[in-house]
Amino acid sequence: MRKYITDFTIVGKQVYNESYFSLTLQHPDRLPEIAAGQFVEVEVPDNKQVMLRRPISIHDVDIDNNTLTILVQVVGKGTRTLSKLSEGQKLNLVYPLGHGFSLEGTHTLLVGGGAGIAPLLHLSKCLSAKGIRPTILLGGRTAALIPVQKEFEPYGTIGFATEDGSLGEKGLVTQHSLFSADYDHIYTCGPTPMMKAVARYALEKGIECEVSLENMMACGIGACLCCVVDSDEGHKCVCKEGPVFNAKKLTNWIKQ
Repeated sequence: MRKYITDFTIVGKQVYNESYFSLTLQHPDRLPEIAAGQFVEVEVPDNKQVMLRRPISIHDVDIDNNTLTILVQVVGKGTRTLSKLSEGQKLNLVYPLGHGFSLEGTHTLLVGGGAGIAPLLHLSKCLSAKGIRPTILLGGRTAALIPVQKEFEPYGTIGFATEDGSLGEKGLVTQHSLFSADYDHIYTCGPTPMMKAVARYALEKGIECEVSLENMMACGIGACLCCVVDSDEGHKCVCKEGPVFNAKKLTNWIKQ
């Protein structure tokens, strides 16, 4: 798939709390096809202390309005700078990057945690467009760490799990009552321990499972080799051959 470098205009900003915000970015022309699970590399403007672009999942796509939305967690200098941007400002993106979700299965479960919720909205919309209504399970330590909630309602059945019980069922996502239903495909993105637990469950039950890995990704095109994961087929670049992998090819990673 062809890659582009383009200046987008910020046309919308939503601050959920001190940890999360989203930016809606408008393309000057027509957006190319963007698969659920792909990401962008964002140039951080006006901060000489941040040299490298930041990899951020594509949260939503609106082809009619030529916009894409990124959901960002504030974790360092780069994302803190992005959080201070306003509507009308420009952001330069390299996009669309990586290998996305397969959109397979008829009884699907989407499991997201924290910032890993981000790619699941576009995935939900893509599955819905195929006539598939997924079960969507979102988790976090507290309700505040599940910033996006109502946006999923048109596309599937939603459940929440929080460790403190402030939203949905108390406990981990793998302990939620929805988790044990009958599925033929599971998609997951979030903290590594959560994804490994989800993948392990899927492998034990013989359920197809796709995992969207998070890793340090400096270039986004497989050149710098800083995002390599130990797959069952050898070392793979998360940015180019992922970030989405079939769990069957990650048993080495799951066991680590």
